[in-house]
Amino acid sequence: MFLEPHFKGNRGGWIEVICGSMFSGKTEELLRRLKRAKIANQQIEIFKPKVDTRYDETKVVSHDANFIHSTPIEHSSAMLNLAEGVSVIGVDEAQFFDADLPTVCEKLAMRGIRVIVAGLDMDFRGQPFGPVPALLAIAEYITKVHAICPHCGNLATHSYRLAEEDSTVLLGEKNVYEPRCRTCYHLGKIL
Repeated sequence: MFLEPHFKGNRGGWIEVICGSMFSGKTEELLRRLKRAKIANQQIEIFKPKVDTRYDETKVVSHDANFIHSTPIEHSSAMLNLAEGVSVIGVDEAQFFDADLPTVCEKLAMRGIRVIVAGLDMDFRGQPFGPVPALLAIAEYITKVHAICPHCGNLATHSYRLAEEDSTVLLGEKNVYEPRCRTCYHLGKIL
């Protein structure tokens, strides 16, 4: 697919992906990068999926209660119309967005926008989650963050679901999920 360049004199657009398990600090890292962009007087906009209302309807909130105001959207294509005059875009909970998210991020980067995306790379089954794998394939920069497994203290790479629910999307916090290393994840209910 060829995307018509929309440079406007700026060839500095790129895509950054922050991924990992639940409780690994993905949103915290996204907020850190966006706050630094604000300090540098860059125009920022942050988007989150409208379905994610765990902490707040409009704020992106990390598990340790840091937050930034955002624009909740239903479809990733809405970013294209809301990005005018913006130099940095943040996207939280990328796994909940539609399959068009990688194409939208590519178009934004072609406009010269720095796009920072945070999301789970695997679902609770240990399978690639939503549009995140496709984003990893096209990103210039990838940061994989890790939680700590509460059972053994090793790096946690998986999100283990504690609840007896089989749907792929189940919003929840520590009462529904816990981070686990590969071994403790596969040991499952034995723990």
